[in-house]
Amino acid sequence: MAAAATTSTTPTATATTCCASSSTSSSSSASTTSPGPHRRRLVDLERADDSSYCSCCGADACDDADGHAAPLLTPCRSPLLARRKRAGGAHAWWMRAVVLCLLGLVAVVGFLGSSSHGGRRGGTDGAGGGEKLVQRVEVAADADVMGWTKENLTALTRRQPDPPVPEIWTKPESGGYSQCIERPKNQRRTNDATVGYLIVDANGGLNQMRMGISDMVAVAKIMNASLVLPTLDHQSFWTDPSEFKDIFDVDHFKETLKEDIVVVDSLPPAYRRVKPYVRAPTSWSRASFYRDFSKILKKFKVVRFTHTDSRIVNNGLAPSLQRLRCRANYEALQYRKEIQDLGTTLVERLKKDSDHYIALHLRYEKDMLSFTGCNHNLTAHEADELTDMRLKVRHWKEKEINSKEKRLQGGCPMTPREAAVFLKAMGYPSSTKIYIVAGEIYGAHSMDALKAEYPNIYTHYSLATVDELEPFELYQNRLAAVDYIVAQQSDVFVYTYDGNMARAVQGHRRFEGFRKTINPDRLKFVELIDKLDEGAVDWDEFQSEVRKHHQNRLGGPYDRLPGESPRQEEYFYSNPIPGCLCKKVQSVK
Repeated sequence: MAAAATTSTTPTATATTCCASSSTSSSSSASTTSPGPHRRRLVDLERADDSSYCSCCGADACDDADGHAAPLLTPCRSPLLARRKRAGGAHAWWMRAVVLCLLGLVAVVGFLGSSSHGGRRGGTDGAGGGEKLVQRVEVAADADVMGWTKENLTALTRRQPDPPVPEIWTKPESGGYSQCIERPKNQRRTNDATVGYLIVDANGGLNQMRMGISDMVAVAKIMNASLVLPTLDHQSFWTDPSEFKDIFDVDHFKETLKEDIVVVDSLPPAYRRVKPYVRAPTSWSRASFYRDFSKILKKFKVVRFTHTDSRIVNNGLAPSLQRLRCRANYEALQYRKEIQDLGTTLVERLKKDSDHYIALHLRYEKDMLSFTGCNHNLTAHEADELTDMRLKVRHWKEKEINSKEKRLQGGCPMTPREAAVFLKAMGYPSSTKIYIVAGEIYGAHSMDALKAEYPNIYTHYSLATVDELEPFELYQNRLAAVDYIVAQQSDVFVYTYDGNMARAVQGHRRFEGFRKTINPDRLKFVELIDKLDEGAVDWDEFQSEVRKHHQNRLGGPYDRLPGESPRQEEYFYSNPIPGCLCKKVQSVK
């Protein structure tokens, strides 16, 4: 009892509770008293009812060097020790004591840990070093659903960054260029007064009409004319009956241009019986031509232009007019919602399970091959069909064409096989997804080599469902609009021959931040691939040469190329620099 009394009053420097001394005391009493079943139950009840029972710790925690107990949370109580001596049962009591010690140890550690974190919770995580918080914390919605904790969120921030995008998919540097098509304040239209109405008949395919309509917006501005919604060509190769409102968003077109020109759906009733002055404007006309023509408009009140393709110069216009051309083409001429939605859907399907795809403008349709006189890799029968077609089309002036010579001069569209070899040489793997932007490819076996090298070939027919295509199936210009969207949004656009779509898309991609656009050097490539086929060069040398000759043909910025005549200049909508993309000049303070 004296020892017990000393234990209850003697302080200690160690923050522990008694365990080992209790076990020793119990063992010594077991030799004199043999506890029966009633005694064991009584001991259990007494221990359970004693709320002051010692917390557990290590074996040397309770007794110091003098044999005195060292309390931490509550002192070891002498009455309980006395009862244990009377109870006996050394072995059973020792087992219970060990279990209780372990439970107490867990409780103490948990209490200390929570207190430590509670004191730091309002501070920065950096102070805690590598702390681990196992309790739930408030995180972003996605992490919350996954049951993330601060510990694994910290691990997430430490994970390796995503690997860099391979060079084959990266865009060329912008060179400091950015869009600059803002409307000058002094050029804003302040009233609806005009000298007359301008009717325009857009001609050609969709992309030719699109660029021609953009030019006519600038012409209407020069002439101070009210522009009637353009009519579209229904007599070209596709004979598509679609009208302007069937392809383009009319309200958006008007709203975008409302501070530039007046746009009306049709002639007012008072002018519908007026006989218009009909004229095909001179190609590559300067602004002065249309300023003079405004006098004719003022006299006749209604003028009708029968052609819109290339009817204004590429260069030499006022900056405000060049910017207006770009606002019309890249902002005002927006496709109708159903066309835009289908195009976006196809883009999403192409990017599913893969972040990248190529849009390949493969100009290997029958009419293109017949017009150019190119029949490389075709059968003799197919070549004869192309010749017959060319002879029957009256407005195609060139009838006798040497296909072999024209190809060696770089004047033929690349064959599908040549396109496959080119893409492989440029580093695109066989798993690459390729969207064909073209009409029906001519030749029974023309696509075999391309499909063998790149099996993931798609068109709007293979990507869209029958129900999705049904509203567009009979309207080739609407399908061309869908293709335009997919090509414009692609990671890489490759065109195998010049044409209106190649011009329109590559210019739009430059305008939208210089998206990668590859323009194959057909003259050089034909030379190289013929050497490869003849065994004059091996694959490594061939690939090295192809890449070397195309490192500056990837759609990067440069000033529009001049020419001896407007017809020989680089087309404005192929490269809107200068005019619509400008370098920001930093002022020196």
